[in-house]
Amino acid sequence: MKRKAVSYWDHVPPESSVLREPEAAYMIEKVRDGLPFAEFHTMQEMLGVTEERMGAWLGMSRATLHRRKKLGTLDRTESDRLVRYARLMAHATAALGGLEGARSWLVAPAIAFHGECPLDYADTEIGAREVDALLGRLEHGVFS
Repeated sequence: MKRKAVSYWDHVPPESSVLREPEAAYMIEKVRDGLPFAEFHTMQEMLGVTEERMGAWLGMSRATLHRRKKLGTLDRTESDRLVRYARLMAHATAALGGLEGARSWLVAPAIAFHGECPLDYADTEIGAREVDALLGRLEHGVFS
């Protein structure tokens, strides 16, 4: 029996419209313009982490986090990182069978990432690719 292909975006909550949009041109434009700060809170709630931890993953100091909240918009780099984490969250949700399993796995230290949690390891594109690759192996039953 063939499994239905699962899109990364199938597991992003519907209230997060920008993070659900799969079309590249649309996403590129939104990221370049800066995502609404509400998208930050959506991802923070999905992951069950503090604002400070979510901000750190996006490369934001506490002062920058406060400014972005007031402004209501993330900058281009923060928006790009947020989309990266949304993609990883969606992949983990699909690979691990649900939001709770994904959340637990993404924030727990992992031997595969030298003791860092997957989302800490994914603070660079190279690290995010490694997290994605391990999720792919888990998804397909490849011993890692």
